[in-house]
Amino acid sequence: MKLKTILIFYTLLIVQLAFSIENEFNTDKSKNNFIFRGRVEQVSINSAFLISSASSVTFSFKGTSTDYYLSTNDSFEHDNYFVLELDGQYKGRYIIKPGNAQKFSVESSDANVHVVTIYKATEAANGTIFFDGTKTKNIVPTSIQTKRKIEFIGDSITCGMGNDLSIPCHTNHWFDQHNAYLAYGPVLSRKLGVDFLLSSISGNGMYRNWNSENSEETVLPDVYNNLYQNKDNSKPFSTDFQPNLVSICLGTNDLSDGDGKKPRLPFNKEKYISNYIDFVKNIYKRYPNTRIVLLNSPMVSGEKNTLLVSCLKEVIAAFKDDKAHKPIGLFEFKEMKPKGCDYHPDAEDHKVIAAQMVDYFKQLLNE
Repeated sequence: MKLKTILIFYTLLIVQLAFSIENEFNTDKSKNNFIFRGRVEQVSINSAFLISSASSVTFSFKGTSTDYYLSTNDSFEHDNYFVLELDGQYKGRYIIKPGNAQKFSVESSDANVHVVTIYKATEAANGTIFFDGTKTKNIVPTSIQTKRKIEFIGDSITCGMGNDLSIPCHTNHWFDQHNAYLAYGPVLSRKLGVDFLLSSISGNGMYRNWNSENSEETVLPDVYNNLYQNKDNSKPFSTDFQPNLVSICLGTNDLSDGDGKKPRLPFNKEKYISNYIDFVKNIYKRYPNTRIVLLNSPMVSGEKNTLLVSCLKEVIAAFKDDKAHKPIGLFEFKEMKPKGCDYHPDAEDHKVIAAQMVDYFKQLLNE
């Protein structure tokens, strides 16, 4: 009887230890072979579905080259795009064709240890990219540095839609010019030396979308708590990533006139403000110690911008008596004429946007 009890004890101990090791990996507390960030659904310690814009996997290899395998997954077959970064240097955006997993290679001129990060260039609506690290060779553990964190919440601008003009606008897929790596959030984060997460959906607004009145389609606050940023609430968005700062840039689509074909009601200022206040409360519930900053839009100008800024100030005023959190910040972009597809900022515009933000965001992070 004692022997049986001892065996059970050690079996439970081994199971607990195995769980502890995997949990330690998932919470970025040690050296690991594969580090997943952003909205991802991890299948094992070396494989995961990359879901959101700029969701990523980082790994290190020793030698002059290694291989990795990616596949694109959706309800229908189509291309997808990812960005490769080697030793902190941008190496370009690449296409993944539908079908079986594709083998990709990365090479270096020396046999030292090299750090690779693969970023999803597209957004959640474009399907997932599956990374399978089981066949990746000469892997060595990657050191995880503790950094401050920012979450960027927004629409197509935050996604990086229309910013990569290496493929001409309106060539094939609507997302062919998506490059989240070159969007203002990741660009700013690299300047500040912080970790980041993007929670953004093209066409979405705070209370209505670019071409709908929220009667059938969801808006971003409706799906924000869902991992896949859609109506599927069976997989919640984890709160493991606790940002020091949350940046919200939503309002471009609420103020949009739509396509001019579907009926479009006048902008509802009261509804916009009410939804915004509720969304801020949701953010505080998820991240009790975070600080929030509200952004206007680089795509909105003139009277619409004046209206948007006035709404944001009313949202901020609603929390003037909140002593549990630091004051909500407000950042206003300088007016610009975007040069990307469909009046979106291109990669150079995103650099300008990030440059405008860097001092203010550095100040907020240091306060």
